[in-house]
Amino acid sequence: MTAYKNSGGEIDLQSSLIEIMNRGKNVPGGACGFCGACGAGISSGMFISIISKSTPLKNETYALSNKMTSKSLGNIGEIGGPRCCKRNSFLSILTAIDFVDEHFGIKMEKSPIRCHYSAQNNQCIGKRCPFSAV
Repeated sequence: MTAYKNSGGEIDLQSSLIEIMNRGKNVPGGACGFCGACGAGISSGMFISIISKSTPLKNETYALSNKMTSKSLGNIGEIGGPRCCKRNSFLSILTAIDFVDEHFGIKMEKSPIRCHYSAQNNQCIGKRCPFSAV
């Protein structure tokens, strides 16, 4: 939300941050493996839903929110498991940056990402991870 606002996106940042936090609280831990949809991917759809003022009854913005979630989940699925919240968050953020540029014309900065959390994740996939610093 902050990167979007800082890049020229027109949103009320404070209320948008509160809204995405409230929505995110409804996604249970382990949703990636138990429900088939990672919370990071779902959150990217929430982000699009908020910036586009989508509701379940709108046409175009409803579609955009779901397409965003689908793209993020697709990228997460390409890497495979086991779960890594950092990796999936990085993938979802990078996917959202491209999606926002394509659909909203807002260009957000995309910096190289190197993960330094592998020692804290016993299930780290190491070199299979696109963000591996190992």
